Amino acid sequence: MKRKKIGIVLLGVSMISVLFSSVRPQEKELEGNVSLSGAWALYPMALKWAEEFRRLHPRVRLDVQAGGAGKGIADALAGVVDFGMVSRAIHPAEVEKGAFAIAVCRDAVVPTISEKNPFLSQIIEMGVKKETFDAVWITEEAKTWGNVLGTGDKTPLHVYTRSDACGAAETWADFLGKRQEDLKGVGVYGDPGLAEAVRRDPLGLGYNNINYVYDAKTKKPVQGIMILPIDLNRNGKIDEEENFYRNRDTLTRAIASGAYPSPPARDLYLVTKGKPEKKTLIEFLKWILGDGQQYIPETGYIALSPEKLAEGLQKIGAR
Repeated sequence: MKRKKIGIVLLGVSMISVLFSSVRPQEKELEGNVSLSGAWALYPMALKWAEEFRRLHPRVRLDVQAGGAGKGIADALAGVVDFGMVSRAIHPAEVEKGAFAIAVCRDAVVPTISEKNPFLSQIIEMGVKKETFDAVWITEEAKTWGNVLGTGDKTPLHVYTRSDACGAAETWADFLGKRQEDLKGVGVYGDPGLAEAVRRDPLGLGYNNINYVYDAKTKKPVQGIMILPIDLNRNGKIDEEENFYRNRDTLTRAIASGAYPSPPARDLYLVTKGKPEKKTLIEFLKWILGDGQQYIPETGYIALSPEKLAEGLQKIGAR
């Protein structure tokens, strides 16, 4: 009897040992804080990414603040935030200071006018040539809407630009072969501010990131604002292949195909000071360049090419 009892005990110990040896320690749940600041252009997309990433990792706290690309790059390099949101090319001087940039999606800047512009139908039919934009924002030779449309009309032109260091202004200036400081006009802070200034002024002309001129729900231009079409082939009219401003989807498809020029189409970046080492930051970037790309079209942006995504993953050491 004793032998049987001992045998049963030993068998029980053996089974327990096998059971415990088959259990693997669970990976620790991702946790920590992730802070982002910067470009108004990337702000809506970053909010969506933060919301979805937190669903997957509820112990990760994400803080997203807008304020312009200039603030984003400055905050990142100063170590104030983990990621700077930047909507322009990274300058060599910023790279020398440690800027480590990963492209995460694409969008574009578009010229804008008020829906109440007295010449609206003519503008939509004719569009505006690139050299005319140069006369508006750079040389200031275009002072009236007659100058813009090539007529003798003396109605004054009200030109607006951004007062804050930002990717939209830098990108629009790049389209004209210049820098943001070369743009003339009444300075207005932020994308929402510039959009509102143009919306309220029937004689106004400005520019905005696309997510501030198209309604997120209807995907049509925000009430009171119209996108001024660019006469890309310079033939004095907007041909069907240039007419892609009707809604957000038609424009984003034009950006993705290259029909809308680059600039003002551009990549948007998340920037850190040096290559990120914190696990939470690396996992956030990996997710954005992977599953996070699925949220880009619905938020009004353009996904990166597979090649660019692979390049980003390799850059952060994920491949």
